[in-house]
Amino acid sequence: MLDFRSIETFLWVVKLGSFRGAAQRLNTTQPAISQRIAQLEREMGVKLLNRDHRVASPTPSGRQMMVYAEKLIGLRAQMMAEIGDRSAMRGVMRLGVAETIVHTWLPRLVKSVNQVYPNLSLEIEVDITPNLTARLLAQEIELAFVVGPLSASGVHNRVLADYPIGFLASPSLGLGKGPVTPAELARFPIITFPRKTKPYEVVREVFDRPELPPIRLHASASLATVIHMAVEGLGVAVIPDAIVESELADGRLQLLDTDLAIAPLTFTASWLASPDVVAVERVAELARQIAQSSLAVDAPALAGH
Repeated sequence: MLDFRSIETFLWVVKLGSFRGAAQRLNTTQPAISQRIAQLEREMGVKLLNRDHRVASPTPSGRQMMVYAEKLIGLRAQMMAEIGDRSAMRGVMRLGVAETIVHTWLPRLVKSVNQVYPNLSLEIEVDITPNLTARLLAQEIELAFVVGPLSASGVHNRVLADYPIGFLASPSLGLGKGPVTPAELARFPIITFPRKTKPYEVVREVFDRPELPPIRLHASASLATVIHMAVEGLGVAVIPDAIVESELADGRLQLLDTDLAIAPLTFTASWLASPDVVAVERVAELARQIAQSSLAVDAPALAGH
């Protein structure tokens, strides 16, 4: 008799193209994957997979099987989400997170997931958006909170929040008493997101003016490092205001008044289309709610600086 475990295993072997990838996705071993596929092929009475050069591809019968496998797994996920207890949503969700989210509302999301879905575990990886995008497309993570929306085929996006970008500096630089011109800002090193990210390119373009001297642009993949450098007076940080609330509140940093404009960063929850995607969509919606409520709370506090 067919069981969902064998069908789900077959689906992920085909989607990921390997027994190893399916084993990682399903948190089991390659021998266990092989046994499930062999059992499924015996019960169906046909060969479902070609195993050539370590790549698993569906046979003609396997392609037909995939149509039904996706329908069955999708219906099961919908049934569990609509009828089942929240505790029935279980397993491990691999989550990729841009560091801005880590410094704002990620702890609140983890707490909420623990409360709402007590049997769902999160494996969290922090990285820059280009790297997380590559891992999402390679199906090494199920959900990514990144600067988006992502335009790759098959990716679904849900807008989480827009984060204004500010020019922030230590009072020791003497820039906080009035409007600061681009020329005055360009006298100091500019500290921001790492290379190969959209914010880095935007900051570089903003200062790429013939009337300005070449800027010293310090880039770091660690926002904690960027903040520390700014607090120590080593330059002007160009990062979202929301991640330095405490530094603004206690006067270690000042939000500078300048006519240089940088568009806010739009963060999205992004995931690949999949039949078993209900849990991902639920966590993405929970993240959206928390991000929006976080902005509503933070806005009055930031307006005072």
